[in-house]
Amino acid sequence: MKKLVGAGVFVHREPNDYVEQLRNDSMSVGTYSIPAGGVDDQAPHHQDEIYVVTTGRAMLVTPSGSEPVGPGDVLFVPAEEEHRFTDVTEDLALLVVFAPPYSGR
Repeated sequence: MKKLVGAGVFVHREPNDYVEQLRNDSMSVGTYSIPAGGVDDQAPHHQDEIYVVTTGRAMLVTPSGSEPVGPGDVLFVPAEEEHRFTDVTEDLALLVVFAPPYSGR
């Protein structure tokens, strides 16, 4: 067992912040923070992703549409799908699970 201290907690660094809290052969877990008014500059990843919104509000935009997100929402984004958080109205903290493990930007 491993307790992930600080996972899902907003960290204010400009422009955005990603901190990995766990990595093993099958997955990785980290926290992605975007300040209110910030711009999400991520590119599609080679891994499937699950986002758990722990704090904040924004829109998740994908080719299939837009979805408002807020605390408690759980989102799945398949590998290689374009996606971006826009209209970040409150500091946004996302617990992110990558499978297989995240390989960088």
